[in-house]
Amino acid sequence: MEITVHRPGELTGAERDAWAEMQAGARAAGAPQLANPFLSPAFALAVGRCRSGVRIAVLREDGRPAGFLPFQRSALGVGRAIGLGLSDAQGLVHRPGLRWDARELLRACGLSVLEFDHLVAGQDAFETRSFGRFASPVIEVDQGFEAYLAGLRARSPKFARTTLAKERRLGRDVGPLRHVHDERDPAALRTLLRWKSAQYRRTGRGDRFAHPWIVRLVQQLFHTRTESCTGLLSVLYAGERPVAAHFGLRSDSVLACWFPAYDPHFAKYSPGLVLHLGMARAAAAESLGYLDLGRGAKDYKDSFKTRELTVSEGWVMRRHPAAPVHWARRAPVRALRNAVLARPEWFEPADRLLKRVGRLRTGR
Repeated sequence: MEITVHRPGELTGAERDAWAEMQAGARAAGAPQLANPFLSPAFALAVGRCRSGVRIAVLREDGRPAGFLPFQRSALGVGRAIGLGLSDAQGLVHRPGLRWDARELLRACGLSVLEFDHLVAGQDAFETRSFGRFASPVIEVDQGFEAYLAGLRARSPKFARTTLAKERRLGRDVGPLRHVHDERDPAALRTLLRWKSAQYRRTGRGDRFAHPWIVRLVQQLFHTRTESCTGLLSVLYAGERPVAAHFGLRSDSVLACWFPAYDPHFAKYSPGLVLHLGMARAAAAESLGYLDLGRGAKDYKDSFKTRELTVSEGWVMRRHPAAPVHWARRAPVRALRNAVLARPEWFEPADRLLKRVGRLRTGR
């Protein structure tokens, strides 16, 4: 196997096409998570335009591309999965049956350690005892929306009944509902970013959109339209007023949910839940396989989901002085965060405290 490392813009058109073709065939090959748009060449190119240190490892067998690994590298040789902390799917996109040695790959990339927080299933070469596994809920719509809705009513009857009732009440009280699955108006995107920033501050979380590079990344992806990665802004209107919106990425088989938000003036109608039903309906109409809701426990995800995928968090290391230093700095923080998230008796008081801080910051 030959391994070469490139800046994103150095990939040839043929290499990008081979990468996208591997993703397109992943569903039929029994590895649908590899079709996630966060693993696409377009996402790697967009991050590369916004962040330094982005590289692509190209694995070749018999001179032909066999795999692509996007990552970010520091000057000290510490590697992170591309978009770590933002992307909901990470790993090596490869042809069926490819086997690789993780430490050999790290050596070729000039890395001492490579960290993941959403490593997709089927990447056994990367997983070591340091990795933890987590559920990533999905909404399967490959059998059509009506089949999904019937299943939702059977699994979560109260949730389905109240959400549909709120949908009717919203249309009656505020104005006729209109779901635009692929809204192209940049002003609607700006509205979503404003709502999401306010939500982060209101709940005491760090505002991702306070970082200009993340805003630039989302704006670039909004204008990205390829088979393996298209920026998709969905908006729910009541009358002519937007009441909920979501920006995510889609491939030919997966809609990766990313940034949902709603106008808090209409919170009693749960417009975000109504919007998710509209997104599921539109995804089914476009013959997508599923909506990936992303790792993380949320009541609405538990209600909407049909099943769960598995993603992993951890790092693979090779013998190098920088590797144990990075592990000692990162491991305790990740372990504490995951312990809090996994235990309701710890998470709920912490969540209440964050929201209290958020109210103090915003004066509400």
